[in-house]
Parts: sequence; C-alpha cells; structure tokens
Amino acid sequence: MSDFKELVCSVWDAAWNHGNEDALDDIVHPDYALENADSGHTSGLTELKVEVREMRAAIPDLRTTVDKIVVDDDDFAIFWSATGTFLNPLGDVPATGRSLQTCGAVQGVLREGRIIRERVTWNLSDDMLSDLGAPRLRSAFEPARAQAGSGEAEEGPSIEALKEFNRKFVTGVTVVTTTDSEGRPRGLTLSAYTPVSLDPPLVLVCVQKTSSTYPALFESEHLGINIIANTQRAVVDKFASKADDKFAGLDWHTGPAGSPLIRGSAASIEAEIKERFQAKTHTVFIARVTHLEVSDLDPMLYVYMSGKFYDGAALKEL
Repeated sequence: MSDFKELVCSVWDAAWNHGNEDALDDIVHPDYALENADSGHTSGLTELKVEVREMRAAIPDLRTTVDKIVVDDDDFAIFWSATGTFLNPLGDVPATGRSLQTCGAVQGVLREGRIIRERVTWNLSDDMLSDLGAPRLRSAFEPARAQAGSGEAEEGPSIEALKEFNRKFVTGVTVVTTTDSEGRPRGLTLSAYTPVSLDPPLVLVCVQKTSSTYPALFESEHLGINIIANTQRAVVDKFASKADDKFAGLDWHTGPAGSPLIRGSAASIEAEIKERFQAKTHTVFIARVTHLEVSDLDPMLYVYMSGKFYDGAALKEL
C-alpha cells in the first residue's frame, strides 16, 4: 500500500495546495461518495472540487499537509492539518484576515485501489468558520421536528408572519458603529440590541447580512453602540438610509479603541467583539463592554408598527 500512500500525498498536494482539483480524478472511484459525519449529508466528486476551489479562494495562502495515513485491507484513514489566512469572502461571510490553524481526519473505503467512499469529520461551511471565530448556530439549522402523532414536520410561521410579530415589540433605538479596513466610520440603525451579562459585561447585537455596514462590522475587532436620545430623530433617519457618508455633518468622537461614538446620545458604549454566530440571514455579535458613556438625556422609543417613534420622556407609569 506504499504506492497508495504516495499517490494520496501527491494528489492532496496538487489539489489543495496548488489548485489542481482535477488531480483528484486519479485516486477516486467513478462511484465516489463523500459523507459528512455531523450532518449525514452525502456529496460527490464535483462538490468536493467546488469545496477545494472555494476554500483556496477564501484562503489564498492555504497550506495543507497529510500527517499520517493508515491502511487496513480496503479501509483507510487520513489525518491532515492546515494553515492559512482568511483573506477573501467565503460565500456571504466577509474575510476577517484571521489565521487558520486546524486539523481533521478522513475515514474511507477502497475499491480496486481507488477511493469509493469517504467520511469526513471536518467541513468547510461549519468547521472552518468555527476555527476562524465565526461558527454557525448549528442546532438552529436542523430539520424541523415531526409533530407528535402525525409523523409530519412542523412547517412553522412564514417570514411575513414573523415580521408582523416582531413589529409588536417595543424597543429603544440604537446606532451601531465601527470603522472599515480603511479607517472610515460606518454605522446602521438597529433595534436588535440586548444586554447579555453584567459580569463579564457582555452585550449582543443582531445584524442583517445585507446591510452595507455588515462587512466592516464583521471584520472589525470593536464596535460602538449608541442609544439614541429623543432629540435625535434625524440621526436615526440618517443611519437607516443608504447614504454614502452617514457621518457627514454629525457630531461624534472616537472611543478608546477607535469606534465612532455619537455625541448627544442617551448613552454610548464601546465593546470588543468576542463571538460572531452565523444565523443564516443575520449574524449575532457578542461583545464585551470596555468603555461606557451615559448622559441625562431620555432615550427614544421605537415601535415598528407603521414605523412610528415615541418620546421616551413622555412615558406614563402603569
């Protein structure tokens, strides 16, 4: 089996390190199938080649190594490791510039000296992003459970129904800010803010991936969260717009780590981004508060219903 091991190393290097994914044709059987151990999903050689191209595009300096190959009759296992830098987007996930250092294993079966089936313990969309600090909320993407007694999966509410439910929830208004890779201030109006913990001081914001601020926020190490005052309606409108420069004419200053903080806000914090959880259409950011500014101004309240704003100072006790 020394010839098989040498061929595996040669093909692996050609495909993963040099971008010649067609070299895989030399070692796989025509009936080749690739199973993911976590999801149970099975794909073929075409999908594997696409994965190689996507990973090499996202990590141009990718370097993988076959550390060990074990063969027992027609069963084999490959242990590998990889390094590189996340420099280009992977699907809808912006590049972070973070270094990748990971490892994995492949179990497989041979037929006529070629690989006919492989079972992997590491996959591109989940494990690589997790290794780079942007894991998916895996359990949230599991198939819907069958209803008791019916054997049929729950369909769940429609997107429009969920939007209507969310519009009933009264929240304050925040402007989340950061700087992009060129040092320019960026920001968006956001109501999806939640305190998570006082010790350690953690907060959460949930950002839609289609936002123009999202790539800069994903790549950043820090963010600012400004609770908008009831005198700042124009600020809310500006950051909810698609203006090229939302900071034009705005009175703001930078926090200790460089995040834009808006003067005149009811309160502002700067926080270090600790976790980025992929939630399909959105990303959940968990951040640790490092700087705090609180004023005596009353906050604005925002009700999504009909897009109406309410003055926080006019609230009456029930």
